[in-house]
Amino acid sequence: MTKAEVASRLRALGVREGGVLLVHTSFRAVRPVEGGPDGLADALLDALGPRGTLVMPAMSDGERVFDPTTTPSVGMGIVAERFRQRPGVVRSTHPGGSFAATGPRAEEICAPQPLEPPHGPESPPGRVAALGGQVLLLGVDHSESTTLHVAEAIARVPYSVAHPCVVGTHADGSPKVVDIHETDHCCMGFRKMNTWLRADGLQREGVVGHARALLCDARDVVRVAVRALAADPLVFLCARGSGCGECEAARASIGG
Repeated sequence: MTKAEVASRLRALGVREGGVLLVHTSFRAVRPVEGGPDGLADALLDALGPRGTLVMPAMSDGERVFDPTTTPSVGMGIVAERFRQRPGVVRSTHPGGSFAATGPRAEEICAPQPLEPPHGPESPPGRVAALGGQVLLLGVDHSESTTLHVAEAIARVPYSVAHPCVVGTHADGSPKVVDIHETDHCCMGFRKMNTWLRADGLQREGVVGHARALLCDARDVVRVAVRALAADPLVFLCARGSGCGECEAARASIGG
């Protein structure tokens, strides 16, 4: 598809001109697009217009001293990695859980955030929700949506798994490593959001390029997830005995 066609599809889906948009995407699912991964980012910016703010994950592995300008993202996809390298894009300074943004609200969204939880209310996805922004899942599902970790932090879920992360250097220049606790698990349970959001008429769905696209208001995602977590704080974890090591580790952390 041409960039103009992609932008038109995004606007038809409901992407708000002048709004704040947090995007998780798999270019492999969307392609081919004119201009490749950069062309898809261009189309997203075109759909938002000059008054809009585009946000993407730029999370890294936490295994090296973090430099917002040079440390590569890990596992975020080629579109997000190319986006964070663009001139004028701002990146938050969390050594493992950073985000990148461009537009009028970029500095506000990427302001310093607590080390833990990495993705609570005072993180970039938390600020996107507070600003009334939207979440676009393009070629991926809610299992990739960091906004649901915001809901877990607000709901104060009982699980919290520690991961080592380099947060700077000691006086001798050696890396300084600390354990950062986060609401970590396999995240497949996040896909339950499809049913809940559809039931409340809060999810718009379509096709952009060759990919399924899901669009929601970030506040709705947080509100619906917090409601589900209030009823069952472990609702997003795989069932006990399912063989999911990540969810078993989350269960084992309870009370720790």
